[in-house]
Amino acid sequence: MDKKLLALITVFFLSFAFFAAVTLFDEPITQLIRAKDDSTPSPVRSKILAWPLASLNANGDSASSIYVFVVSESDKPISNRRVIVNNSIGTLKEISAVTDNNGKASFSLSSTTPGIAQLEALIEPDVKLSQKVTIQFE
Repeated sequence: MDKKLLALITVFFLSFAFFAAVTLFDEPITQLIRAKDDSTPSPVRSKILAWPLASLNANGDSASSIYVFVVSESDKPISNRRVIVNNSIGTLKEISAVTDNNGKASFSLSSTTPGIAQLEALIEPDVKLSQKVTIQFE
């Protein structure tokens, strides 16, 4: 009789523990024990920078260096991602580049047409950076 009571109490506590775990954790157990995937680029935290931004001669020789830094939502650099830069005027030396270990892709822009070049970046497959940069050619 004592063994049956002990088995019944054990079943009760195991059932209670399972019920409590399901009730307290609304997410499936697999989501709780797996590491978060941190390889999705953030369109807000990723940045596009250029230098110099103004006073560039529109002679085709003066160039502005453009850098795109691809990071995740937790600000971790993401490597091996193709970045495409679109521009309104001027000529890009390279239209696309792959990010290095620091999440950086480098570009160069020159122009023979005076005006303001507006640049935007797209991280493949379909993440468009929310930030844009403008470069003035005189």
